[in-house]
Amino acid sequence: MPPKTNLLLHGALDALILKTLARGPLHGYAIARFIEDTSHESVLVEEGSLYPALYRMEQRGWLEAEWGTSDLGRRAKLYRLTGAGRDQLAAELARWKRFATGVSNVLFAS
Repeated sequence: MPPKTNLLLHGALDALILKTLARGPLHGYAIARFIEDTSHESVLVEEGSLYPALYRMEQRGWLEAEWGTSDLGRRAKLYRLTGAGRDQLAAELARWKRFATGVSNVLFAS
């Protein structure tokens, strides 16, 4: 098995978190695990990146947080999207679609 690498591109983390939370409220560890599991471990989310991003998005009004209980019965801060977060997710998805199309056009040009 190849060594784990972190392939997060600049600006991708917000979109990944927002998309993950579109499925419903989660705590930080569950957000990271979903992204890592869904990407088949090709995208690794480190605490040093995740929690500042969650805090920043909460400050921007994209997320709300409240204390609750994790699946293991532990106290955890649960994050959920706000209306502004759903709007931001739509904008992020459109931006990534344009970016991916542009990169594909260059990589697969004759």
